[in-house]
Amino acid sequence: MKINKQIRALYQPIQPTIKRADKKVTYQEFIPNTFLQEYIYCYWQLKTTEKLSSQFNYKVVSDGCIDILFEINTPQESFVAGFCKKYTEFLLNNEFNYVGVRFLPTMFTQIFNIDASDLSNMFQNLDDFVPKTSQFIKDHFHHELTTNEIKNIFDQYFTQLITKVDFNNDNRLYNAVHIILKNQGVLHVVNDIDVGVSPRQLQRLFKFYIGDTPKTFSKVVQFQNILKAKPTTQSLQQNKLFYDIGYYDQSHFIKDFKNFYGVTPSKAFTR
Repeated sequence: MKINKQIRALYQPIQPTIKRADKKVTYQEFIPNTFLQEYIYCYWQLKTTEKLSSQFNYKVVSDGCIDILFEINTPQESFVAGFCKKYTEFLLNNEFNYVGVRFLPTMFTQIFNIDASDLSNMFQNLDDFVPKTSQFIKDHFHHELTTNEIKNIFDQYFTQLITKVDFNNDNRLYNAVHIILKNQGVLHVVNDIDVGVSPRQLQRLFKFYIGDTPKTFSKVVQFQNILKAKPTTQSLQQNKLFYDIGYYDQSHFIKDFKNFYGVTPSKAFTR
């Protein structure tokens, strides 16, 4: 899928989940094999290195992707997290070891033939949507696995699964996604995306394959590019970054950022 190779090249979703102060919690991402990289952005693991004194508040920012995840100590329960148009918080136990698969935009729908809008802004039991994958996780994962063993199990499973999938490479959809990513989400959706379909048809495509409208996806891409720029509080104030990324006033920029991240830019980028 040459088109989706372009998506990966243009889009690297960031999850700034762990603060430096959280010394007893680690988060790491590991890359799938070469064949899978145009479908799956990463595998990831979030775990405690020792027991915490209290529950852990885990925040997920908007990244435009769909994830499969589960606690490796209880793999009989697995979940799917859909496209979210605002940040999400989860209160975890004081000991945990979560493992996940982050699919590039459109790929979960392509692989499993699931309407992405059925998952949007929700956290669902995977067994209700993809029972075979849920059963595979239950049968093959346990807490003694190393990171490399987790990666190899995922690689083998998804390679076999994806080689059997008949992908619908709709150029109208992927050309629109490419335009949004190329412009870093800073564009007028109706005027700047001309891919041979009406705005209403394009909305239907995006809702089915991504989980929300082209406008919402563009906003998330715009937000993710702010994270990628790694601004400091000082640079935000002095360089007026919000102008460069398509905002006309600071208050609108702060409102959108807080919706996607959960805190203001000044708090998010405090050094």
